[in-house]
Amino acid sequence: MAPSLTLLLALIMPNLAPTPVTTVKMALDYSARIKQALGKDEVDLLMTLYLHPDVTPETVREAKKAGVAAVKSYPAGVTTNSSAGVVDYDAFHEVFKTMEEVDLILCLHGECPSHAGSDITTLNAESKFLPTLKALHAKYPKLRIILEHCTTAEAVEAVKACGPNVSGTITCHHLFITIDDVVGDALPADRKALLNAVAHSNGKFFLGTDSAPHPITSKTGPSKAAAGVFTQPYAVQYLLAALDDAVARGELRDEEITQEGLEGFVSGYGRKFYGTEDVRKERVRLTRGGAVVDQMFEGAGIQVVPFRAGKETWSLQWM
Repeated sequence: MAPSLTLLLALIMPNLAPTPVTTVKMALDYSARIKQALGKDEVDLLMTLYLHPDVTPETVREAKKAGVAAVKSYPAGVTTNSSAGVVDYDAFHEVFKTMEEVDLILCLHGECPSHAGSDITTLNAESKFLPTLKALHAKYPKLRIILEHCTTAEAVEAVKACGPNVSGTITCHHLFITIDDVVGDALPADRKALLNAVAHSNGKFFLGTDSAPHPITSKTGPSKAAAGVFTQPYAVQYLLAALDDAVARGELRDEEITQEGLEGFVSGYGRKFYGTEDVRKERVRLTRGGAVVDQMFEGAGIQVVPFRAGKETWSLQWM
């Protein structure tokens, strides 16, 4: 699905199967493969490493020198291709201290895994993780941390309560869906909190699509469906549509949604946190209506259905 990439900055996840990206060489090789698939060099790729026992303080120093942007933490078993994830954060004390030292970002998939005998489910997995976020921030105050794809009001408040080295990302699709749409998603009050965080981010929150182009065969059938939805080709349009819906429901006012705030949330705040400059200075023009989300994307022998397939959405034109 690389040729469908329509944004200019992408954080590349390391949870590949069967082998996650745990070395700098693997990250650089993966970057080269993506660029080859894109057929152009117009997208800034921020590469990441998968937090794993193979990642050492020496790996962190090498990653920083090579331009790797972050280390991504997946609690073991909570999402797609996370079986090799973290069981005990204390085991990475020296890694985190080195990340503080060299200023390498820690990205957190903020959920606790469920296990037999626990009361943790997809409904409270994020809330149960938040004490871990607070503990990591307290223990490593200079470590820059991103709580990725916040889904609850509790997560929004937890990020706000942390210092300036902690930010959160918000996806497009979580601005639409609640538990009435998908079992396991959040409540309407959580969605409202996310929408308010978008409108009043002030740099604390920024867009992270968490776009997942899983083949339709991975989303249907008797096996457990792969987590995530494909949103990347329409990310900005989805955002505007979600904000429109929020205004229609009376959860936001028109005057709360500003061009400055939208530009910051979509691009500026994230670039500032990652320290990457917008050298191209390209902009987009958005017009209400006039476009329809594709029913399906096909390539490399697979079919991917995007989020809100077939729905009318905003038109986007690069300037």
